[in-house]
Amino acid sequence: MSQAVSLPRSIQEFPWRVVVPLVALIAFGAAVLHSAAGGSFSPYASSHIIRFGLFLIMALVMSYFPQNWAKFAAFPVYIAVLLLLIAVETIGAMGGGSQRWIEFGPMRLQPSELMKPAIVLVLAAYFASLPIGMIASARAIVIPAILIALPMGLVLMQPDLGTTLAIAFGGAVVLFLAGLSAKWFIGGGIAALIAAPIAFFFGLADYQQRRVTTFLDPESDPLGAGYHITQSKIAIGSGGLTGKGFGEGSQSQLDYLPEPHTDFVFATMAEEWGLLGGLLVLLIFGMILRWGLIVAREAQDRFSRLLAAGMTATIFFYVAVNLMMVMGMAPVVGIPLPFMSHGGSSMLTNMICIGALMMVERWNRQRPSSELS
Repeated sequence: MSQAVSLPRSIQEFPWRVVVPLVALIAFGAAVLHSAAGGSFSPYASSHIIRFGLFLIMALVMSYFPQNWAKFAAFPVYIAVLLLLIAVETIGAMGGGSQRWIEFGPMRLQPSELMKPAIVLVLAAYFASLPIGMIASARAIVIPAILIALPMGLVLMQPDLGTTLAIAFGGAVVLFLAGLSAKWFIGGGIAALIAAPIAFFFGLADYQQRRVTTFLDPESDPLGAGYHITQSKIAIGSGGLTGKGFGEGSQSQLDYLPEPHTDFVFATMAEEWGLLGGLLVLLIFGMILRWGLIVAREAQDRFSRLLAAGMTATIFFYVAVNLMMVMGMAPVVGIPLPFMSHGGSSMLTNMICIGALMMVERWNRQRPSSELS
């Protein structure tokens, strides 16, 4: 009589459900970056793979953090990133007409990216400490509103509209799931409509204003503000069903497509791999996001649920806005495609989100289902 093979516990508990699709997406992204560099692994594809390897180790280490560590670190992490955002305004490095980076020797860090998971963490910790009976009180919205508004204002000054919206989105998701009254969201929507023109005229640089006004009709200025979207649409449309072939994309290879390795990496991929390649990317992202939602659904306390849902929403925002942007359905706001675009800060942010989800998944396994809160 044969005996069942029992795998070591470490292998059984390894987060295969997310690591396998992540590795597939990173490998596909590296292939696209190889093509964007003219058929060379350097400088994009090689650093892309190395960064993923390092940040995957970081995420796996994060997964072993106990819950009390995460709660304790929430406000210190938020304050630290907020101070980095303030430092950007004084000693930040310029790039692409914006002041968004801090240089630490050979490393260049974009603190605004780190605020995306930081805002989710601090809000989850805040609402976990707030008695349920106080959710309907003014305190439940005033303090979180300040926590969200401070980094939004600093990031908008850089100026970085995309990251500002990402911070607002992550914060709003946590507020909604925490159970805030609908009146606050209605009021916030009205306030946003009033503030939008002010932010547009006084918070955005001239080139950002032109991008917002021309995205609905990019052909009206095909060589100016509409150039990015026009070339991206040409690249995606010319790919057809199966694409032009690996390394055969004329838009990226002939430098018609701007930023083919960062913001417009999906257009680079779609031109060479076609609709089938695009559907494959969407399928893999769907697997990752579905895993995140399952982790949030199975979370057994308020802090874990809000943390997991907020981190999943942050990744979703990246994916949704980038795909809408490259297809001309949203203004070009500088949001990279997770795990495919070349960029260290973006990769770090998304892997922090993945690490936090791995952490909550481990908490779910360690605590009995009876410990609900």
